[in-house]
Amino acid sequence: MTDTTATPGAAPTTAPTAASTPIRGLPVTDVSLVVLIGTTGSGKSSFARKHFLPTQVVSSDFCRGLVADDENDQSASGDAFDVLHYIVGKRLAAGRLTVVDATNVQQEARRQLVQTAREHDVLPIAIVLDVPPGVCAERNRTRPDRQLPPHVITRQQRELRRSIRGLEREGFRKVHVLRGEAEVEAAGIVIEKRHNDLRHLTGPFDIVGDIHGCRSELETLLVRLGYALTRDGQGRPVDAVHPEGRTAVFVGDLVDRGPDTPGVLRLVMGMVGAGHAVCVPGNHENKLGRWMDGRKVTVSHGLQESMDQLAGETEEFRAQVRAFMSGLVSHYLLDGGNLVVCHAGLPEKYHGRTSGRVRSHALYGDTTGETDEYGLPVRYPWAEEYRGRALVVYGHTPVPAASFLNNTICLDTGCVFGGSLTALRYPERELVSVPAEQEWYAPVRPMHSDAPGAREGRPLDLADVAGRRVVETAHHGRVAVREENAAAALEVMSRFALDPRLLAYLPPTMAPSATSRREGFLEHPEEAFFAYRHDGVRQVVCEEKHMGSRAVVLVARDAAALEKRFGVEGRGAIWTRTGRAFLSDEELTGAVLERVRAAAERAGLFEELASDWLLLDAELMPWSLKAAELLRRQYAAVGAAAGAVLPPVLAALEQGAGRGLALGELADRQRQRAVDAEAFTAAYRRYCWPTEGLSGIRLAPFQVLAAEGANLAVRPHDEHLARIDRLVAADDPQAPILQGTGRLVVDTSDEESIAAGVAWWEGLTAAGGEGMVVKPLASCVRRETGEGRPGGLVQPGIKVRGREYLRIIYGPDYTQYLDRLRQRSLGHKRSLALREYALGLEALDRLAAGEPLWRVHEPVFAVLALESEPVDPRL
Repeated sequence: MTDTTATPGAAPTTAPTAASTPIRGLPVTDVSLVVLIGTTGSGKSSFARKHFLPTQVVSSDFCRGLVADDENDQSASGDAFDVLHYIVGKRLAAGRLTVVDATNVQQEARRQLVQTAREHDVLPIAIVLDVPPGVCAERNRTRPDRQLPPHVITRQQRELRRSIRGLEREGFRKVHVLRGEAEVEAAGIVIEKRHNDLRHLTGPFDIVGDIHGCRSELETLLVRLGYALTRDGQGRPVDAVHPEGRTAVFVGDLVDRGPDTPGVLRLVMGMVGAGHAVCVPGNHENKLGRWMDGRKVTVSHGLQESMDQLAGETEEFRAQVRAFMSGLVSHYLLDGGNLVVCHAGLPEKYHGRTSGRVRSHALYGDTTGETDEYGLPVRYPWAEEYRGRALVVYGHTPVPAASFLNNTICLDTGCVFGGSLTALRYPERELVSVPAEQEWYAPVRPMHSDAPGAREGRPLDLADVAGRRVVETAHHGRVAVREENAAAALEVMSRFALDPRLLAYLPPTMAPSATSRREGFLEHPEEAFFAYRHDGVRQVVCEEKHMGSRAVVLVARDAAALEKRFGVEGRGAIWTRTGRAFLSDEELTGAVLERVRAAAERAGLFEELASDWLLLDAELMPWSLKAAELLRRQYAAVGAAAGAVLPPVLAALEQGAGRGLALGELADRQRQRAVDAEAFTAAYRRYCWPTEGLSGIRLAPFQVLAAEGANLAVRPHDEHLARIDRLVAADDPQAPILQGTGRLVVDTSDEESIAAGVAWWEGLTAAGGEGMVVKPLASCVRRETGEGRPGGLVQPGIKVRGREYLRIIYGPDYTQYLDRLRQRSLGHKRSLALREYALGLEALDRLAAGEPLWRVHEPVFAVLALESEPVDPRL
């Protein structure tokens, strides 16, 4: 028996014969394409069933049955193999171990499979079942469904013999040959992880950019990061340990150009050997390693410095360096796949893959094929198009300062060129830098970047939002967006909305209370209290509902702060629930923002929250400030029509009654309609008043949604309202525009507390108020299941509108039709409120985590898309 295992750079090895020790296991990479090769009857299908999952095996017989209803119909083989290759491609694209069960004795059949593996950057592995033709023929004779002429097996055996020696040249990275029934029976499969798979290492990590022989700066940086250096007898650093168990990660280019390449290698190799660090290769390690192996290379870009410095080291040390560099893996997946570290960057499709193409991109990046005025290659801006889940940390192309771009960051800040040496603390996403001690090597071109910098070159793409989308949220699972709703949102976003860099949040719709059965009421607070009590929420806060328009306020401490964080000039923005600028007058917007900024400064909110910007949820009044056209066309028109029509009607009815006609009931009904119409007009006029400049404008913030690095929306509401009270108190007392929000805490398990809440609502509405919003005091709450485990989200707020205010919504005489209105369906509205709330929280979570714009924008866009779902607008 011969077991031939081909690995890169290794010669085939010969295993013991069948009479000796049985084979313990054939190594198979966890993401690879395994091609079974053998004549008909050699036992490939049995071998596949024994060693692999049924879902991992793609059989030509099965595919033949799919297209022809007969696994033995050889006339369907062409279509069957089309199906087989399609399934194989889809599985490899998804990163799944795939096994092809077919004879595969012909080179042409194998060539297409090897090509498919290469296209998906996985290893092709061959397992050959070389079973004597007599055994194969006997097995086929015992199969009633398959009777093959003897010459078929003879021909396949001949093709197999011709193939075995050339499988490595065909591109198979591993070849296992099993000769005879005994070896096939004794064989096992050992699944091996890819060398780049370190997902089990979860950090925390300190990722260090390109060092280029700057040993002194590396020591300084490690000490600043908290590492304790270990030195040898000559005082040279040979290891560094962090007291909190952090792991250093080096992105390559340890060597060349700088003053002490051996010193850097000695320290990094010691840390890696001791398990205190991991390292990926850079293009400079790749070139130096080839030179050390005796291969011909062009001595340039600082290689001569490394050659001269290594010449002064011992042969033993140089051998250690050669072994170290030859063992470096192109890139690593870390922290469950949430972090990818490589030298020159890596698109998502290459993460965890193994091929020459992947290694080349990880070492050198991709270029446009052009050169700049300095003769250097122009890099393809892959990071501008990156949309992956994993954070990609890399170096290679020097940038003046490290900054995040689409969930990627370049840490090469040109230390050897007189810049700085930079590290990224992960998962904290904190940057730590030390300046270069001097310019050690003159750069070919100035330190300006053609690599991604502080701005996202192409931050958003139509593919990010078009079509049916599914958004993963931490609080509500997967939220689906229909294609037609996405199209409607795209129209709004592209034509009317603010710069998407500013739109970090859109407020959710709000669920109304359950329909009341009380006489004369459509909504009543008791239903809201009982709903929260049913969901296990004991403490709720009732907040006065301001009759204005919902507004989100982003206010920055100064223009530099907004530009630094959001990449937009100005002091902030105010927008509506649909992302439009709230005020068309930019000067007035600026004046409102300045008042909010000044109050926040005096109240100490910027310092308290350690942020140069704040995101507020608020109500902007009067209602007429934004809804003037709606008032003129709809509400005022209804009131005017009623005022014009009903008095003559009543006069005519009175005249008829004076002549003895039985019009009493009709007259009473019309008189009630007149009263209702007057009440309707009075109701909407309460929320309208004239404004001039800031005079007359009122802004009622009720929640601080976010600050730098923090999603505050999940904090308890009493904490929010306390901050808002301080903000309002810090407003200009001579001409205040900030308005507080009245509130009352209610215990839903206490009938007296509920009665107090009802009375408070009655007082608000009797005084002309719109009503109130009832919210869980703890803010983001999940109901408990019967097993005590957290269940779904509880409604974040339930609005309870006053009896008179509802005239604006349902019409002047809606109280005459309460029985019919009580049939309103609330399920869709409640579902919509929860989904939009979860999307809003997801956007704030991503904003706080410093995720790229497209990731923050994804749930924001989804909120707007859900707003186009058909739902009764009166709810």
